[in-house]
Amino acid sequence: MSLVKIAVLDMNNGHANEGMRCILQLIRNVQGNDHAEIAFDVFNVRAKNEIPGLDYDVYISSGGPGSPLESDEPWENPYFALIDQLFAWNQRNDRKKFVFLICHSFQLVVRHLDLAVLSRRKSTSFGIFPVHKTDEGCSEPLLKKLPDPFYAVDSRDYQITEPNLERIDEMGAAILCLEKIRPHVALDRAIMSVRFSPEIIGTQFHPEADNEGMLRYFMKEEKRNQIVTNFGQAKYDDMVAYLQDPDKIPLTESVIIPGFLRQAISALAPTEQFIEQN
Repeated sequence: MSLVKIAVLDMNNGHANEGMRCILQLIRNVQGNDHAEIAFDVFNVRAKNEIPGLDYDVYISSGGPGSPLESDEPWENPYFALIDQLFAWNQRNDRKKFVFLICHSFQLVVRHLDLAVLSRRKSTSFGIFPVHKTDEGCSEPLLKKLPDPFYAVDSRDYQITEPNLERIDEMGAAILCLEKIRPHVALDRAIMSVRFSPEIIGTQFHPEADNEGMLRYFMKEEKRNQIVTNFGQAKYDDMVAYLQDPDKIPLTESVIIPGFLRQAISALAPTEQFIEQN
């Protein structure tokens, strides 16, 4: 099997974060554990306006801080042009391009495709929360190894609600997950994952988050004080406890992005083998 090329789109706008470290570590894990022929490049989209071309097989677009609402920042139109080109490529070519969109990137693409309403939350969602599968989510191969609900890291000031069902049906997309059930809150539950096409999927939560790195991060005095000040001691204690539970964040981390990478590599293999044999 020939080399599978991955473009990692860094959407953090120059801010220090754990997400990029986690994404690159997951790629390296699949590379090592599966003996996969993988190469990857990182593109600093928002800070340096770096946009990859169509010469990659897999694209992973990260989360990031700030507003996902429409702006005049110079990276935005080229980023959406790439997204449109990837969808168009998959409609015209047998050898597909695979895309995973995380948090900020997920919100941007949902807005761009007019699949639902993007709005600011009344308060920040920050913590480790249950994520509930829809009927479509229960049959989604990437989620089959996870319980219902499963747990994931959520960190956002914005939300996706009010799905445009006509547009979703037209695209052949599917809503896979919703946020935690809040029986005493008279607000729509946010959409937490969408399968946009057979090759393109996104999550509002952070499937790349790892327990060990995040635990180290949260144990730093500055970060601990920040969480306690903004969200309370109980929230901090819950997050530390959840990070040490192997059935929560470690399980989600081990299933979703590695599964996505393995699916992509497997789907690309028959085409490569056919080319090599002919």
